[in-house]
Amino acid sequence: MTIDDLRKKLDMINGKGYKAYKDIQGEYDFGNFKLYIDYVQGDPFATPSRIRVRVPQKIAGFDSELYKNPSRKLALEDFLARSVFDVIKTLPVVKGTGHSGDIYIDKGGQEIIKRTAMVVTEEYVEARLSIGLPAFGRRINSKGAMTMLLDFIPKIVDKGLLKKNLNLNNIWQWVKTVEDADYLRSKLKERHLVAFVADGSILPRESGVSDKPLKNEHVVPFQSPDSLRVEFDLPNRGKITGMGIPEGVTLIVGGGYHGKSTLLQAIQRGVYNHIPGDGREFVITVADAVKIRAEDGRRVEKVDISPFINNLPNKIDTTRFSTENASGSTSQAANIVEAMEIGTGLLLLDEDTSATNFMIRDARMQQLISREDEPITPFIDRVKQLYEDNGISTILVMGGSGDYFDVADCIIKMHNYKPYDVTCQAKEIAQRFRTNREIEAQTKKITIKPRLPLKNGLDVRGKKVKSRDTDTIKYGYEEIELDYVEQLVDKSQTSAIAEIIRYAAERYVDGKSSLKQIVDKVYQDINSKGLDVVSPFYGKHPGNLALPRPQEVSAALNRLRSLTVK
Repeated sequence: MTIDDLRKKLDMINGKGYKAYKDIQGEYDFGNFKLYIDYVQGDPFATPSRIRVRVPQKIAGFDSELYKNPSRKLALEDFLARSVFDVIKTLPVVKGTGHSGDIYIDKGGQEIIKRTAMVVTEEYVEARLSIGLPAFGRRINSKGAMTMLLDFIPKIVDKGLLKKNLNLNNIWQWVKTVEDADYLRSKLKERHLVAFVADGSILPRESGVSDKPLKNEHVVPFQSPDSLRVEFDLPNRGKITGMGIPEGVTLIVGGGYHGKSTLLQAIQRGVYNHIPGDGREFVITVADAVKIRAEDGRRVEKVDISPFINNLPNKIDTTRFSTENASGSTSQAANIVEAMEIGTGLLLLDEDTSATNFMIRDARMQQLISREDEPITPFIDRVKQLYEDNGISTILVMGGSGDYFDVADCIIKMHNYKPYDVTCQAKEIAQRFRTNREIEAQTKKITIKPRLPLKNGLDVRGKKVKSRDTDTIKYGYEEIELDYVEQLVDKSQTSAIAEIIRYAAERYVDGKSSLKQIVDKVYQDINSKGLDVVSPFYGKHPGNLALPRPQEVSAALNRLRSLTVK
């Protein structure tokens, strides 16, 4: 069908009931691009309609050098989604009822994450948009719809998706930044590092509700201590220097408000790439790092927390511990074991969000409460073993207990947002001021017992699955609360997690596969077919999805109150 066919259809349904908009679903040739109207909302107040615009590559004009590898392809798609978003912001509003006049593309925030909103191939460039078809009350406003579909959409294509009308220098900046960041992350392990913070990085954010970089005269650009400075030679940027955080146990210490948590927060976001100008473009962390915290009230389903908690009153079995309302210490223990189960090489902890009795039991408390009366093996007595036996490093913000000096391999002091390597000084203090606390851990290696999810509790056929903002998933009749899964950064990631759990339950949950095996199978499908594969709209408009990590998918599954495992 042609653009004239679309115009005629809109003429014919003007003033009719809103459901008549269904007549315009289909494919339309606009000459230099095609418009696909995949889904039409049934009501002006319902979720907006879904459309795609596909521009042949010979018209879009993007050289294959801009998308020749996965890093560059991701960067170009991200840039184009933001470009389309910027064009949409310049368009006038078509007024009407409900979502009338809304046009939206999922362009993301400060992180660059694989999304279903934009697709670049050798054949075409495709943008996936949400659009609120206009109405007065519940009557079709064809004139408004013509403005949006026949006027606004061609402008979006022209100004947002054609290389000739875009700033090529900015595109290359995006592409080179992502390629360099991915390259740097791939080199951490061979240098025995778990994180890198580039000299000149801007770590502080505008506020607690804004992830944009703080910009004022008091901002202190990051500068590595000489003893921790390392150098990389990146494919595009060339030489870059910064602080390399080594494998093992690293403490970040310092007074309050001197930048300890700010540094840790930048490191935990370093599992993602960031847009140019963010300030954290080259704060790079191993991809499987997991932030751990206490999480009072969360559900735990048959997790072996015995390496940390044992001999509970009433003979509660901690080798397959279950509760509907975990305490701070039991939740933190479960979070660590679950991170190990899905796979991690780095744990990130902040004493401010940790259970004190889980982190440390000092010598005086050991004298008052005997080991036999204390079920918790504190983290201080496991953290070194986790690295030596399991290869799992830890970065820990600690401002209140010098006992951790004894087990740390590297100690970084933050003072006025500047880092100092105080490892030798701290070790000397530890020698002079011995605490005489007893090590309470057993020498037995921590092993993870696979848990096998059962179909019961995961099957939601005929029920709705959707996200509400970044921190909540409605999964059938259950809600999954993700407030404390701190490395989730985008609502579209949460939406993808909801679809991934549904997809996994339908295909791979069989009572024989472990949780990790199930998640791995889903990611094999995503890697081969794209993130679209988990969407119920696969093959058309896959919705606004952004790729989460396996660690966050596992976290959501473990917080589903209907989950049952054996």
